[in-house]
Amino acid sequence: MTFITLEGIEGCGKTTQAQRLAVALGPGALLTQEPGGTAIGRAIRGLLLDVDHKAMAPEAELLLYFADRAQHVAEVVRPALADGRIVVSDRYTDSSMAYQGYGRGLDLDLIRLLARAATGGLVPDLTIFIDVPVDVGLARVGKRGRHDRLEAEVREFHERVRDGYRALAAADRGRWASIDGEAGEDDVSRQVLDAVAARGIMAGHGVR
Repeated sequence: MTFITLEGIEGCGKTTQAQRLAVALGPGALLTQEPGGTAIGRAIRGLLLDVDHKAMAPEAELLLYFADRAQHVAEVVRPALADGRIVVSDRYTDSSMAYQGYGRGLDLDLIRLLARAATGGLVPDLTIFIDVPVDVGLARVGKRGRHDRLEAEVREFHERVRDGYRALAAADRGRWASIDGEAGEDDVSRQVLDAVAARGIMAGHGVR
């Protein structure tokens, strides 16, 4: 079983790359996302990203993300891994470390404790961090039109989130692979596939 997660700030391109990676890994791979990888999660996602919920407390935000995550792991991720499938997830626990920990200033040890409780200690085999400067990410988001609640946060918040990701990646180079997200989509895809292949994950899945 192999569990791959993709992480990064808003507009980094991780959703596109998660989709491309799942296709490259073949029909046995499962693509999923957080928040919103289950029916319950989609309801939680609506609460989290609604721009009308600007008064949401950071602690409430954190707990909602982990409620989504607990359901996601129980309903989607663990069953797929138990079936021997490769799981590719667009965001996972490191998003909470970066956004609610570094971004909101909540206690990192608390977040780690919640992660263990919500996931049963399930850690990805590989986490791909697609890194772009905040200006680049926000410019891409600006082309989409209406922003969700997190996308609409002030620049300083996004800078803290990016700094958080970079710190997490630097602290665990065995699990993390940092990718230059400013390159073209095809170049980024090649970097992602190289990172996956370096872990021996591609073998037997029809990808060269």
